[in-house]
Amino acid sequence: MATYSIKDLETLSGIKAHTIRIWEQRYGIIKPGRTDTNIRYYDGEELRKLLKVSLLNKNGFRISKIAEMSDAEIRQRIIEIERDEDNEEVYISGLIDAMVNTDEEHFDKILSSTNTKYGFEKTMINIIYPFLKKIGVLWMTGSINPAQEHFITNLIRQKTISAIDAVFVPMKEYGNKYVLFLPEGELHELSLLFAYYLLKVRKQQVIYLGQNLPLADLNTVCEFHKPDYILSIFTSAPDVPDMQDYVNAMCQANSESKIVLTGGLLQREDISLPGNALHLESVTNLMHHLEETHLV
Repeated sequence: MATYSIKDLETLSGIKAHTIRIWEQRYGIIKPGRTDTNIRYYDGEELRKLLKVSLLNKNGFRISKIAEMSDAEIRQRIIEIERDEDNEEVYISGLIDAMVNTDEEHFDKILSSTNTKYGFEKTMINIIYPFLKKIGVLWMTGSINPAQEHFITNLIRQKTISAIDAVFVPMKEYGNKYVLFLPEGELHELSLLFAYYLLKVRKQQVIYLGQNLPLADLNTVCEFHKPDYILSIFTSAPDVPDMQDYVNAMCQANSESKIVLTGGLLQREDISLPGNALHLESVTNLMHHLEETHLV
């Protein structure tokens, strides 16, 4: 059974740990377990209850009023909030719940609803990315089960691939040619897939090489296809011993292409970019790049 610290609850719910303790003591909203050393911990059921309570509280319900509600009343109020088309926090909380329970049906219901209301692109930017940021914090601290993380990211991956497949662009309407890849050891593919979607829906031609690609193989493909742009994301890149040398080699071997790079590792390593390279702060900045360069 997965357990969570009070800091995990703060990360997922957006409610400060100090406030959670007050809600426990004054209203009995949730009831933590205790380790042998008297440290609080919470199970999945307590987490799900806090998510519902925090959602009601953020939508104008006083905590004293929520504490008087039955579980059925809380569920009914949540349903009423879900009818608000602009309440994205509802869906983020729902995805956390689906992850904790490994509930694919719940996940599908949320994504079906958000895709209908917002479209796939806004769903990714306004709901999926904030959700992934929250669980990323837990992943780094080891607070979530790897099976839970794999479950939810694989479902998002499937939905992204389906969205890509649903976009049809006649060959004669293609704009610039992009090669997309992740370097050796880099396995975080969701953002690269979303970049594929963003480019395809904007009628750019994409050659998708996926994750864990040796640089020599990238260079071979690019020598044949001569892409206008090469796009990659560096999140951890454990098999790249020196990022500066790697970026220099990639840019030199593909000097006729514009190299578009993003990912947290670039900022952490403080890389100096060659003249044919461009750094984007995030994949979502790719949309602005396309607009600014008049490619769409």
